[in-house]
Amino acid sequence: MSQKCAHKGCGKKFTDPEEPCTYHPGPPIFHEGQKGWKCCKPRVLTFDEFLTIPPCTTGKHSIEEELPVDATVSSNQDETPVQGPKPVAAPTGESSAPRVPQATPQSVPEQALPEPESEEDDPSLPIPPNTTCRRRGCGVSSLSSTLSSREGEQCIFHPGHPIFHEGSKGWTCCKRRVLEFDEFLRIEGCEKREQHKFVGSGKKGKEAHGGGEERVENVKHDFYQTPTTVHASLYLKKISKANATISFSSPTTVELDLPTSDNRRYKSLVPLYAPIDPEKSAWKIMGTKMELTLVKADGQSWPVLRADERRTGEIIQVGKAGRA
Repeated sequence: MSQKCAHKGCGKKFTDPEEPCTYHPGPPIFHEGQKGWKCCKPRVLTFDEFLTIPPCTTGKHSIEEELPVDATVSSNQDETPVQGPKPVAAPTGESSAPRVPQATPQSVPEQALPEPESEEDDPSLPIPPNTTCRRRGCGVSSLSSTLSSREGEQCIFHPGHPIFHEGSKGWTCCKRRVLEFDEFLRIEGCEKREQHKFVGSGKKGKEAHGGGEERVENVKHDFYQTPTTVHASLYLKKISKANATISFSSPTTVELDLPTSDNRRYKSLVPLYAPIDPEKSAWKIMGTKMELTLVKADGQSWPVLRADERRTGEIIQVGKAGRA
């Protein structure tokens, strides 16, 4: 009787306990937008890429879950409760600091959305052996590329996206929520199709320029601010420093042309929420991101980084309040 391997990154069904097993012995890591495994070095930005990180350890299959390598601290050890900071009483009276007027965001023309990726495999494209189904939560690998061998296939997957909120984990397409990451990986798909999606249309993210260079449409970003500057991070791995172009073309825009060493390119004209001082602003390229230091021209608070982003409704005030 076949049994399912409990190792992270494997999950295969096996009958021979001596069969080699490739898996991740360490726990998953999610930090500052990056995702990976503690036992190996690859870090990615999207959850789909995280699920395709190849395992780094070879051993034997097991039906028992192993504790992560770091989980060596005994649960019987006495724990000293940590007291949080004492609440500070809110000051009474109204502040006399003048309110800085909010700048009206500039209208930005809408960009045409790319064509959605096909949900079925192109019959004219070959399917390499051991190719994993692209649909989330499926994980089935191809055995042959002939159409006759694909009769009777059934793909069980999640059409939605993973959601992690207040310790619970699940998918937006179904109601089940769990607490442990291993349990999350075992949540069965909620939708079925007759065939798996191994190669799709073969055109995902590609454009016919630069010899098949992949066009990156969007990158994740975040920022924080001081009374005088805005520090923004744009997360894109392997940016080529020698070929990258960053231009503070005007006080309200930043022009970006960021090619990467793995044949991708992110090109965008970023509309800023408020004007900056282009001569004092700067940028820096790092291994997994690019950092922008934008010097404010008027000192007002930025609720968002880009002028075309939807605001949260918060009013953020920076600086020192005046005396009453």
